[in-house]
This record gives sequence, structure tokens and C-alpha cells, in this order.
Amino acid sequence: MEITAALVKDLRDRTGAGMMECKKALVEAKGDIGDAEVILRKRGISMAGKKAGRATRQGLIGTYIHAGGQLGVLVEVNCESDFVARTDDFKELVHDVAMHIAAADPKYLRREDVPADVLDKEKEIARDRAKAEGKPEKVIERIVEGQLAKFYEAACLLDQPFVKEATLTIEQLVKTKIAKLGENMSIARFVRFKVGDVAADPEGAPAGGDTVAAVE
Repeated sequence: MEITAALVKDLRDRTGAGMMECKKALVEAKGDIGDAEVILRKRGISMAGKKAGRATRQGLIGTYIHAGGQLGVLVEVNCESDFVARTDDFKELVHDVAMHIAAADPKYLRREDVPADVLDKEKEIARDRAKAEGKPEKVIERIVEGQLAKFYEAACLLDQPFVKEATLTIEQLVKTKIAKLGENMSIARFVRFKVGDVAADPEGAPAGGDTVAAVE
């Protein structure tokens, strides 16, 4: 397939990558723009890791209120500069993360935030189930690891598949924006409110998912 200037421009508009990077990706993908976008995304995610150590002290507080007003989210997403925080791409990221949290209901930001006793309980359940099913002892630990991976995917925001594009995790979604905008970014914390969800404590404080951490 001929790699036309219009095709290169279309890929650039989709991804924000440079013209030469877009042309190389299209050549590698034999003109398939969808495959070329995946190639650029993978390269961008890899490149984003090099920016992970840079401080993120700017950013935005994003909100999402679901139709009907009974479910809402606050999320803080950080970047390096106020300039990037004002871009449409960054605002889109913040909105998408807030909307995802509303839909997917993560309990923790990242794996390191899961309490040890919760992990121990998940391991115990997986191990007991495997034994009850008569699984050989030598494979039980692998089964436990597999069940933990599923638990992280369900419970940890950064591990969850993005609700608008399941081929990306939320961590990868952030990294695609890092690659496009050239700055490190991190999700700092979030809280999800649903009408009627109240912690069982004497003060009646609302239950929250407020977690402080960053994409490393």
C-alpha cells in the first residue's frame, strides 16, 4: 500500500507523533493505520519510562458526576508544567481517568497500596480453592500468582483495563499521554462517592478511595 502524505497526516493527528515516526510506523505496518497506531503506542509507552523520575508538581483536579447525580469522582492528576496542564490532551486524560474510576470502582491506586492482610486473604482463598480442586502442589503457587494478577486487575486503578479502550491499562493510558506531551505525569489520588455508601463508623464519614501514589 502506498504511504501517502494524507495517511501520514491522519496518523499524526491521531497520535501526536512526528511525521517521520508516523511514516516509519506506516511502512512497518504495511500501510495499515490501525497497526501503525499500535506500533507508535508501544514505542511511546517504552519511551515514557525514561521520564518517570521527573517531578510532577502541576496538574488538575478532575471531576465526573454520573447522570442522575448519585455517583461522583474527584481525581488529582499531576504533570510537570502548568503549560501542559492547560492543554486539551491533558484535560482529556483527567476526564477519562475520572470517568473510568466512576465506572470501574477501583479500591486502590496501585499494587503497593493493597494492605498486606488483604493480599494474604486473597492468597489463602486461591490456595484453598486450588487444593479443594485437587491441583498438584507444584502448580498451586502458580495458580495463586494468577489469581493475584486478576485481583490487581480488578482492584487497582493502574492495572485496570481502560473502560473506553480495553487494550490499554490505565497506567499505559497515562504513558501514552507522557509520550505525546513530553512530560512525566502521575495520578496522585482519587475518591469515589456514591449516594448511600457510608463507612460504618460512629461519625458516619463517607467511604472513600483516597490514595496517594504516583505512576513510576
